[in-house]
Amino acid sequence: MAAGATYEPIATQTLASAAATITFSSIAATYTDLRATITGTISTGTANMICKFNGSSSGYSYTYLYGSGAAASSGRGTSQTSIILTANAIQTTPTFYTMDIFSYAGSTYKTILISENSDTNGSGAVNMFVEMWQSTSAITSMVFSLSASTFAAGTSITLYGIKAA
Repeated sequence: MAAGATYEPIATQTLASAAATITFSSIAATYTDLRATITGTISTGTANMICKFNGSSSGYSYTYLYGSGAAASSGRGTSQTSIILTANAIQTTPTFYTMDIFSYAGSTYKTILISENSDTNGSGAVNMFVEMWQSTSAITSMVFSLSASTFAAGTSITLYGIKAA
């Protein structure tokens, strides 16, 4: 993100009831970067949160670092079908995410930085992802979903546009 950048809220979605997906569409190409902030839980069990840009199911890759009070790990994946936001799996306890998408409207591959922070009943965890979408298309839509279960009521995502000052 550019130094001196300003954040401008584009849209917020807060679920009144459980839902399988949360979608942002018709994202204008008027900003330098995007940021999504997510506070959420799932209805039951555990699941991984994913995101797809422009309906694409190809060209994603990631590298992650994970740490808790008891363990640490890292990994990577190529030829993925979506952006992965969780290494620890979203649960029924609140988890906070930030997702920064750099040069989202540019004609180069898209770089994404994701931070995941959770407190699973006193056993916190932190996870960082650096991801890439190997597409030169501008991002005009984002669909968040889970590998299993549904987002619980109260889950909230705010999408911000970032302009260079």
